Amino acid sequence: MKNVLFFILCVLPMFGMNAQTWEQRIDTLLHEEFLKTSEVGITVFDLTTGESLYRHQSEKLYRPASVEKLVTSVTALARLGSDYTLDTRLCYSGKIENDTLKGNLYLVGGFDPELMDEDLDSLVRMVAASGIRCIADTLVADISMTDSVYWGPGWSWDDSPNSFQPYLSPLMLQRGCVEVKVSPVVKDSLPAVECVPASSYYRVENRAKAHSPSAGKLAITRDWMFHNNRILISGNVTRATTKKLSIYPSQDFFVHTFVERLNREGIATGEWTFSSTPTPNDSITELFTLHRPLGEVLEEALKESDNLCAESLLFHLAAQHTEGRRVSVEDGTDAVKDFMKKELGFDPADYRIADGSGVSLYNYLSPELLLEYLKYAYYHRDIFIPLYDSLPIAGIDGTLQNRMKRTTAHRNVRAKTGSVTGVSSLAGYVKAANGHQLAFVIINQNVLKLKKARDFQDKVCVILSQYK
Repeated sequence: MKNVLFFILCVLPMFGMNAQTWEQRIDTLLHEEFLKTSEVGITVFDLTTGESLYRHQSEKLYRPASVEKLVTSVTALARLGSDYTLDTRLCYSGKIENDTLKGNLYLVGGFDPELMDEDLDSLVRMVAASGIRCIADTLVADISMTDSVYWGPGWSWDDSPNSFQPYLSPLMLQRGCVEVKVSPVVKDSLPAVECVPASSYYRVENRAKAHSPSAGKLAITRDWMFHNNRILISGNVTRATTKKLSIYPSQDFFVHTFVERLNREGIATGEWTFSSTPTPNDSITELFTLHRPLGEVLEEALKESDNLCAESLLFHLAAQHTEGRRVSVEDGTDAVKDFMKKELGFDPADYRIADGSGVSLYNYLSPELLLEYLKYAYYHRDIFIPLYDSLPIAGIDGTLQNRMKRTTAHRNVRAKTGSVTGVSSLAGYVKAANGHQLAFVIINQNVLKLKKARDFQDKVCVILSQYK
């Protein structure tokens, strides 16, 4: 009798668990405690068979967070092409006589979000290699590509000093940020400070102390409320610590540092100015062009969820869509909406796209719409290959490096993450146990503890990876 009771109470429930379909396993997850006070939209599609596999509130609108970068990326690959480059140009008017440029030197910004400290040095070397030692007229910084609005609509003002929200400009150096590294040296003494890029555009006030608990908590900040570029370091430094801070405004930081390095190289520059009028190609001579492959920008936007890279792609879409006139973020979103309507057959009026990165509080998309972008990419191999290669891999790299390890989803999921206050999202591709390629979108909204949402998403991905 005891053996019969054991079988009924213990063994039969186990058979019941094993008999659950994968759809039922996801349905069971929908009863998790945190979903009593939050929302989730899910959609799953079998790309191999062309069959919709699962839907839960997939037509509802949600704030997408950074999975919106998939919308920008697919549109950029389709409209600009994987061979597209983001170019920063050096050119001049007049003539170079002896070692003097009798004319203007033009620095033409092309909104390259990956132009780093070493690239700036390359631009300086190109000017020096031309034989120029003196610019008789003016150094003109051409920022005519975009309008002067340096934040996207719906961006939070108090995110200002953070590196994930730099001041947008056609001329960006080191993503518009300074990397500040603070290291302890001798107890109760000032710590060592190293800043990259080095520039006199900002100044550093070091008030911190090494290994001094009474100094309080370490803080590395900037007086951003008043657009002051004074970097203040205070508190107790117990180990090497690095923080990135945005600098205001990006184009001034770029040009000031460029001029400073030209002067250091022995090149006299005289006056410099900004121009919102495009540099006339018929009266200038090309000196050097720094080409940034779209693939580099795409990978940073997706694997590391870099907002600047996504916004840059949006502005390049705008420039292509408007055929070269000075563009705004609205021109970029118009380009995205045009693609949505013509290629996907969805009405842009049913959604709201405010920026290219998903930072804006105004964005509203549905899992169903995001799935269409994933499907479109998969069925267009010239888009899918660079997109797939740029997505984070579960347990391996990017923003999924520490997720889904030691599960069947490890290495089998390539997906874009998204996180803003109250929102966690995940969308991409998973290789199922039967060899099929699946596309999925999960958006959790109104979640106070994002870890719970991420754990939920990981469980769904594990179930999908076991699909047969």
